[in-house]
Amino acid sequence: MKDEKEFYKKLKESLDETTEFPTDYMYKFIILTVKERIQEVEDIFDNMGAIITSKPSKNGKYTSLTILVKMENSDDIIKKYKEVSDVEGIISL
Repeated sequence: MKDEKEFYKKLKESLDETTEFPTDYMYKFIILTVKERIQEVEDIFDNMGAIITSKPSKNGKYTSLTILVKMENSDDIIKKYKEVSDVEGIISL
């Protein structure tokens, strides 16, 4: 838990130093190709005007998700990362 808090603290500092808000932010995730799990991630960004693209891996076992969405500040970006981290088997890039 301490490592997670430190990670998000550093991410917030970096975003605040290098990003002018609001901004179009790109999230990238890899997840097992399970329709319900992919839908879970898409639902997290529902009603935000996000552009979501998906691409299956060569063997189809995994799907990469790219999500482009306008974010108002670094706290909102981190909030979405935390929400997505609850999806089983997701990997944030």
